[in-house]
Amino acid sequence: MRQFARLLYIAFTVLRFGLDDIALSHFRQRWVRALAVVVTLGRRFDEARGVRLRRALERLGPIFVKFGQVLSTRRDLLPLDIADELARLQDNVPPFPGMQAITLVERAFGRRIDEVFSHFSPEPVASASIAQVHFATLRDGREVAVKVLRPGMLSVIEDDLALLHRFARWMERTSTDARRLKPREVVAEFDIYLHDELDLVREASNAAQLRRNMDGLDLVMVPEMVWDLCAPGVIVMERMRGTPISQIGKLREAGVDIPKLARDGVTIFFTQVFRDGFFHADMHPGNIQVSLEPATFGRYIALDFGIMGTLTEVDKEYLAQNFIAFFRRDYKRVAELHLESGWVPPGTRIDSLESAIRAVCEPHFDRPLKDISLGQVLLRLFQTSRRFNVEIQPQLVLLQKTLLNVEGLGRQLDPELDLWATAKPFLERWMNEQIGWRALVDKLKHEAPHYARLLPEVPRLLHHALQRSPAKSDDSQVLLAALLAEQKRTNRLLQGLLWGALGFALGVGLMRMALRLHVLMPM
Repeated sequence: MRQFARLLYIAFTVLRFGLDDIALSHFRQRWVRALAVVVTLGRRFDEARGVRLRRALERLGPIFVKFGQVLSTRRDLLPLDIADELARLQDNVPPFPGMQAITLVERAFGRRIDEVFSHFSPEPVASASIAQVHFATLRDGREVAVKVLRPGMLSVIEDDLALLHRFARWMERTSTDARRLKPREVVAEFDIYLHDELDLVREASNAAQLRRNMDGLDLVMVPEMVWDLCAPGVIVMERMRGTPISQIGKLREAGVDIPKLARDGVTIFFTQVFRDGFFHADMHPGNIQVSLEPATFGRYIALDFGIMGTLTEVDKEYLAQNFIAFFRRDYKRVAELHLESGWVPPGTRIDSLESAIRAVCEPHFDRPLKDISLGQVLLRLFQTSRRFNVEIQPQLVLLQKTLLNVEGLGRQLDPELDLWATAKPFLERWMNEQIGWRALVDKLKHEAPHYARLLPEVPRLLHHALQRSPAKSDDSQVLLAALLAEQKRTNRLLQGLLWGALGFALGVGLMRMALRLHVLMPM
């Protein structure tokens, strides 16, 4: 009943804000346009379509807000008025009252707010779909940011996820294409990541791991966690001072090198993916700032670590080989990798898949990012993959989403950025480190503790092997004699079968010769 009630609420929200009119108005078929007129009969919409869409997503809750956040970076796929309005979802979701936030903080720490902080601002500085952030000062004078989970989030997300699971099952039963896309596995992955995001301690641990990984890169800063003040519903972290990356005009006025900033973003992304296998998977502009402080001028500031992606060594190597093959325009290798990985059925013709991939990708090389739409490339690859029954891998869904975010950010910062040329040297260097002498040395270092533990035991193991008891030696001799006898019997059986086959073949040959002589020399 809860799911049915939620479904009714979604349908009511769609009709209230006229989302059906927005969707149907983009079709060119006459019968669809006629349907749009019928369903909107008697309804008036005074607000612009972008405003209606944003308000509807806010009303429907966090899952829909996150969907809108992803869409907001795709200005090449959306009308500008809708993209601009959806961009407001990134950090302008309506907040819950400050006094309620104070109550939640006190409940999480079991102390009064003034016992924890010398100052706590009840007005949130950022309000997102899952939580909101308040600035505060600790008793020791450190300036911090306090992230507070929205109350009642779990029940809302559970209802929406239950609907998504049901919808995924229905898609798999009714559509062959849907089964190939594995919607149930994709929703299951989304389920895991959303539940992870509801545990703020997990987010704090993600931030700590990313901070260690990025230490020494000097391109991005990650806030340090105050572990004594971290709980599942509230976390406290170092306050970061930066300018949102979406305010490009302000960054340019401050003297930030915007093209370098765009290149640094690509470097950070590929470093996280291919070096560490641990990457920020929610890189919309609301979660990224740029430092204007003299000591850290021009560096990225990463925020919100609720959704992080991970890749295995096999995933990283496969993806790197695919990227490098694309950059080298080696479409045959791309097709072979799809076959080797099991993404396409074993009987797929390599030459046909190679030709199809070439037709999709070749027109997009040697062009600036402003002239390339990765969204359109992915759409055409999807249409091509349907011909070859390519299976979409659920573990890579977050990576695909993040790659689209990176492209959206790059497009906003520097439309002239050549994504391919920026990424290719990094990937080639990474592959050389994986298969060259450096990789061998690194693997030996990794295995050294294991070898160090085994080496002292080698003399003892050799001594035991050489000083085996006679009883065990006799048993081994008996077993060896039995195996040899069985082998001799098998050999005799095989020899008999071989001679029998040769005799049969020789007899058939003699009979055919006799018949031919009989035909040539009739009586």
